[in-house]
Amino acid sequence: MGCGQEVPEEAEEPGETAPINPQAGFLPTADEGPQDCGDAGLVEADLFGMLDGPVRWAGDDVRCEGMPRPAGAGARLRFAGAFGTDEQPIAFIIAIPALVRGESGNELPSNVTLIQEGQGRFFSTPDLDSCWTDVSSQTPLETENRFRIDGHVYCIEPLPEVNGNGSVTIDEIAFSGLVDWAAS
Repeated sequence: MGCGQEVPEEAEEPGETAPINPQAGFLPTADEGPQDCGDAGLVEADLFGMLDGPVRWAGDDVRCEGMPRPAGAGARLRFAGAFGTDEQPIAFIIAIPALVRGESGNELPSNVTLIQEGQGRFFSTPDLDSCWTDVSSQTPLETENRFRIDGHVYCIEPLPEVNGNGSVTIDEIAFSGLVDWAAS
């Protein structure tokens, strides 16, 4: 799988396993337009396992996008940047089904997917039981329906590899990004 090709929507639902569809995508790829987070962009995490090392993205180092999930079931956020000394592209997808437009919230069950872009490797929580998100704020921006979103994701189990035998442990992800509640 190449950059921008994501796990299909069906894989986010608890208890379901969907085939990986290389044509499925739910957020723009870098080739489809700017994903600059501006001053809002920040991702900090420490990865252990098949991918090992710190993630410290800010400003121009991070691309982000956020949009509602289908049927208005919360939102999903995508953060991408370079990882490691070889600067391989990776992306985090955080699906938060209980997130409400403009509201903060604590302990919101979440699905987290880590994609090693260009390598065809996906690490993802199998359900909503092992990660949760604390959204500390959603601040309206000048453009209607766009918000800066700030929070932390916590996971109590490793993310197993979807198409292999490895895993990646992420205890916490601190993030600041953007969500466009009118995007489709």
